[in-house]
Amino acid sequence: MSVLRSIATAVPDHRITQAEVLDVLAKARGAALPRRLKQILGNSGIDQRYLACEADYYLEPRGWTNRAAIYDRVGSRLAHKVAGDALDKAALVPSDIDAIVLISTTGTMTPSIPSRMIEAMGFDPSTQTIPVFGYGCAGSVLGLRLANDLATASGGQNILLIALELCSLSYDYSQFDKKNMIATALFADGCAAAVLSGKDRAVDAPNFRAFDQKTWPGTCDMMGWEIGATGFDLVLARDIPSFVAQDFAPFCDGFLAAQGLQKSDLFEPACHPGGGRVVEALEAYFAPEIEGISATRDVLRQHGNMSSPTVLFVLDQLLAQKPDKPILLTALGPGFTAALGILDPRGQYD
Repeated sequence: MSVLRSIATAVPDHRITQAEVLDVLAKARGAALPRRLKQILGNSGIDQRYLACEADYYLEPRGWTNRAAIYDRVGSRLAHKVAGDALDKAALVPSDIDAIVLISTTGTMTPSIPSRMIEAMGFDPSTQTIPVFGYGCAGSVLGLRLANDLATASGGQNILLIALELCSLSYDYSQFDKKNMIATALFADGCAAAVLSGKDRAVDAPNFRAFDQKTWPGTCDMMGWEIGATGFDLVLARDIPSFVAQDFAPFCDGFLAAQGLQKSDLFEPACHPGGGRVVEALEAYFAPEIEGISATRDVLRQHGNMSSPTVLFVLDQLLAQKPDKPILLTALGPGFTAALGILDPRGQYD
């Protein structure tokens, strides 16, 4: 398995509080907000988020061309920043990287962002570029699994993983159905990068022990995008907190058992938060062996649900605490898919 050499994170410039979101939505609606919408926003577990554009941008009609231009301008800038920061933290230069994996489900470009980064940032022209679309909220854990597989291939490689999402590009102020209210209440913009290496096996460096994933039959309508006239439209059809208790929990139990672990053996997990109720369901699953997932709650509170980058934000915060036990990574995303991983923070397992 590979070593995790670094993590870097970044957010766009435009900060907005949940109170300001209420004001923006009321302005768009031209009237006071329904009580139900205020309840959704109030129960989100979010204090603030960061968006690609100023709030007023989201009150104007916008089509594919406009959204693609924002994704290009803001997304490329964030990807370049986290790539540079992650390389600096790993004490590597672009020419040391063998492959760049980009995880992103809220926009796309051809040539891809990794392909454009090669000349702009000085990566070797032979660097493999792997843009991956469609992982959604499970993207960081699934992306780490892919990056780990690449890092351990061909005798060992250095892999740069980037998770980039501009979820705000899917906001649709003109619709006030439940799914759009939830999207407005939860989703945010952000970017994260990680460097994984199969070359440098430092004994005390964090390394990955195992990954797994499961996609449940008959759940394709549970979460995802539909292609709308002006952009991606959110699909959110089922109760995810109930799914955590009924379906995710036994899958996670089996994964831990296969690794010879119990919940009591773990440090605080790095979870994709989803929203406030999902965090509560995850905490109920880990209790009483683990008393809360405070880093997951903190990232949700300060950044919202950024989709794929969010787990890397949480993991970065946990690693700063110098953990001495394995860290479980969890995420749920389109499919409907659960993604799991185990990181041993001091490399004590191989």
